[in-house]
Amino acid sequence: MNPYEKKRRWKFFLLIFAILIGIASVFYTDSFVKKMEREEANQIQLWVKIQERSMFLMDNDNFTEIVESVRKNTKAPVVVVDSSGHITTYFGLDSTKTNYSTDTKLVYDSLYFVHQLSKMKAQHRPLDMNILGAPYKAYYKDSFILTQLRYFPYIQMIVIFLFLITAYAAFSSSRRAEQDHVWVGLAKETAHQLGTPISSLMAWTELMKSKFDAEDDPLIAEMENDIKRLEIITDRFSKIGSKPILEDHTVYIVISNFIDYFKVRTSDKVKFSITGDDQVRAMLNIPLFDWVIENLLKNAANAIENEGSIAINIIENLAKEQVFIDVTDSGKGIPRSKFDAVFQPGYTTRKRGWGLGLSLTKRIVENYHSGEIFVKDSELGKGTTFRIILKSSLTYEPTTA
Repeated sequence: MNPYEKKRRWKFFLLIFAILIGIASVFYTDSFVKKMEREEANQIQLWVKIQERSMFLMDNDNFTEIVESVRKNTKAPVVVVDSSGHITTYFGLDSTKTNYSTDTKLVYDSLYFVHQLSKMKAQHRPLDMNILGAPYKAYYKDSFILTQLRYFPYIQMIVIFLFLITAYAAFSSSRRAEQDHVWVGLAKETAHQLGTPISSLMAWTELMKSKFDAEDDPLIAEMENDIKRLEIITDRFSKIGSKPILEDHTVYIVISNFIDYFKVRTSDKVKFSITGDDQVRAMLNIPLFDWVIENLLKNAANAIENEGSIAINIIENLAKEQVFIDVTDSGKGIPRSKFDAVFQPGYTTRKRGWGLGLSLTKRIVENYHSGEIFVKDSELGKGTTFRIILKSSLTYEPTTA
C-alpha cells in the first residue's frame, strides 16, 4: 500500500471515529433531555394539583409555603385557559410583555400570549384542571434550560467540526511548509552534488576529442548531449524553491525540441506525434517546463506495455487567452476514482517507483507557471489524456466592424 493510500485510510478511520463520537453524544444528550422532560411534566402536574387546592386552603400558612415552594421549583412556563379558551392565569412568562404600565393604564401584549400559547400546544398535551367545579386546561412548554439542552449536542458538534477543520488546516499548512523546506534543501543539495561530476565529464569528453581526433565522432556527440542534459537537470534542481524567470516562447517549438531528444531514448515501438497551433506563445521557464513534459511522456511510455502512441496537441483558446496542451497515450488508462490521487506524493502503480513525478509536475505548472494540470479523460485499456492550461503571452484585441 502506497503512503497516499495509508494516509487516506487513516483520514477515513478518524472521520468515522469522530462521527461515532458525535452520534454517541447526541444519543446521550437525548436520553438526558427525555429524563428532564419527565421531571418537568411531573412538576407541572404537581403545580396543577396545587392550583386546584389553593382555593380551599388559602388561609393555611403551611399550604401557602408549599405553594410558593412549588412555584419556585417549577421552571416551565404555564398558561391556563378556561372552557371558552380565554387565558385566566399564567406563570413563568416574560413580565415585560405580560404586564406593563403605560401613562393611562396597565396593559399586556396580546400577540405575545397568542404566540406562546401556540408554541405550548405544539410541544405538549394540556393538563385538565378543575377549580371550584369549572373545567380549565393548563398548557406548558419546555423550560429555557431544557430548550438549550436540546440544541446543545448539535452546537457541540458544530464547534468540534469547526475546531477540527481549523486544526487540520493549521497542521496541513505546517506540514506542507516543512515538506517544502525538505524538498528545497534536497533539490539544492542534489544540484550541488551533481556539479562536480558534470564538470569532470565535460573535461573528459574534451580530452577524448583532442587525444583521439574525434571532433565529429557521433558517440562523442551523444555523450555531449547527455552531459548537456545533466546540466539541465542540475539547473532544474537549483531552481526549486526560488522564483524562476519566465520568458516568452513558442510552445510548439519548445515541446518539439524536447520530443526530438526524448524519443531517441525511448523504445522504437512507441510513436510520437505533435499537432496543433505552431504559433501560440506562452511565458515559460524552459528547463522546468521540459521537466513537466518529460514526466508526462515517461508516464505515458510506461503505461504502454507493447506498441503504442503518444500524441501532443496544442490548442489555443482565443476567448480566454489560454493555451491547452493535451498529452494523450494509448496505454492502460487510469480509473476515474484515481484522477486526483495520481498527483499526490507517493502515489504510484509501479513496483519500483517513488510516485513523485506527477506531484512535481503539478507543482511546476501551478506554482511556477500559474497554470493548471489535470486528467482530462481516461479509459481503462484505451489510454489517458492529461491537459495543461497555460496563460497565453499574446493579447488579442476584439475586432470591430
